Amino acid sequence: MSMKSLDVIRDEHRALAAMLSGMRTIVQGIEAGRLKPDYDLLASMIEYIDKVPEKVHHPKENEYLFAKLRLRCAAALPVIEALEEEHRLGEARIATLRAALEDYRQQGETGFAAFSDALRIYIADEWYHMNTEEGQILPLAKAHLTEEDWVEIDAAFLANDNPWQGPAGEYAALFSRIVNTAPSPVGLGG
Repeated sequence: MSMKSLDVIRDEHRALAAMLSGMRTIVQGIEAGRLKPDYDLLASMIEYIDKVPEKVHHPKENEYLFAKLRLRCAAALPVIEALEEEHRLGEARIATLRAALEDYRQQGETGFAAFSDALRIYIADEWYHMNTEEGQILPLAKAHLTEEDWVEIDAAFLANDNPWQGPAGEYAALFSRIVNTAPSPVGLGG
């Protein structure tokens, strides 16, 4: 039975984890005085998170993986409902992070702590979310979904292509800009 979509989901989680880890590393560098704030870089990283997980990944989980699992496994319902609620809150959570970055940009150093706190909360929530999906939902999906379910789920997720580039490469330029601007060890920038 083909379950190629599981690899895509995990790859997309890794792409998000790498972006979140990069943001955390940059913020730690700013806090330690090793890096100067690069607001445009941080805004680009938030944009990537918004475009890939929020606009591509989460809707496909809801529409395909969760919808099929909802039909096949009643035990998964409370977890699916919690995850779907987290997906619904995604736009508001991104807006909070963007607003904290904009306040930091406007206020300078005095706005750093609030941005750092907002990012820390966002990262913790995303790690919890991904761990719940990978630790609870994916094993239940493997155990309960049919071959026909997987054909449909695989088709949807395989259309995502490379999570670093997005469907049809539309995020390649954004990802390239992030990698080329972010300082080492996050990216190739100076």
